[in-house]
Amino acid sequence: EVQLVESGGGLVQAGGSLRLSCAASGFSFDDYAIGWFRRAPGKEREAVSCISEIDVSTYYADSVKGRFTISSDNAKNTVYLQMNSLKPEDTAVYYCAAEILGRCTGWPHEYDYWGQGTQVTVSS
Repeated sequence: EVQLVESGGGLVQAGGSLRLSCAASGFSFDDYAIGWFRRAPGKEREAVSCISEIDVSTYYADSVKGRFTISSDNAKNTVYLQMNSLKPEDTAVYYCAAEILGRCTGWPHEYDYWGQGTQVTVSS
């Protein structure tokens, strides 16, 4: 059974940092692309970042470039999202998702498996 579990969310002041983790079971990261998405209250779900071992590529939304860094630890089957210089507008529920063809895409419907999400709240 494929399972994704996010952790690491919390409450932080603006300018602070958090590191989110996405632990996977039931498949190997080597074969999938792992994306991070977020949904803020009253807004659509948006792509934040993605990493693909097959394409050897990473993707970042313009709004997080230079502040967020995605990485993977294949031995632990875990993907991380290091978030620095956090802003109140980064407040959202963050989800990780797996795309079985190994393609980083910004379209949520193209991802096959999702975690339950972790709340990130940035206070001003």
